[in-house]
Amino acid sequence: MTNSIQSIALNKLEFHPDNPNKQSKVNFAKLVRNIERTGRYEPLIVRPCLKKAGCFQIINGHHRCQAMARLGYETADCIIWDINDEETDILLTTLNRLGGSDQLDKKLKLLKRLNKKYESRELAKLLPQTAKQIERLTNLKRPGTPAKMNPKCFANPLVFFVNDTQQQQIDKALSLVEEPKAKMTKAEKRAAALTRIAGYFFNHSKIKLETYK
Repeated sequence: MTNSIQSIALNKLEFHPDNPNKQSKVNFAKLVRNIERTGRYEPLIVRPCLKKAGCFQIINGHHRCQAMARLGYETADCIIWDINDEETDILLTTLNRLGGSDQLDKKLKLLKRLNKKYESRELAKLLPQTAKQIERLTNLKRPGTPAKMNPKCFANPLVFFVNDTQQQQIDKALSLVEEPKAKMTKAEKRAAALTRIAGYFFNHSKIKLETYK
């Protein structure tokens, strides 16, 4: 295996038929614009084709190759790895998936710095985010020092999915339940109402509460 970068003609590069990664049209257009604007790109990772002398099979960089072909490139910088089919399959399933996640404070700092020179609409043509997402992120205010809270004060999330008919019935039932505190938020009122409905069920049902403990 070698890590030296070589320039290889695009017509000597072949796509791997089992490459599972597919890029949306929007993101592909952004990739094309980035390469067109900067002339820079991450070198493709390829391996020698066993059945075609002088040709290479792409392991990572299928979309970059397509973008460069669209821009009229004749060659691409590539790193050649001498690996077998098994190792190739492993890399095809991992190279496009093994990544970290953004740290919000650093991501905001970068976006705000870019937003000083470019409008959100222009940035959206180059970055993964849409213009609205960029605007929301750059206008996001950092939270102050969090107040000390008793862990018992935190609410427990309750998530479930219902169809339209079920949602209508649930909303109607919740609206009929008297709310104990007018200053509650909407979420707190719905939680209190749902709790009262559950209590009513247990009080008027033959099923005992102990059954659910």
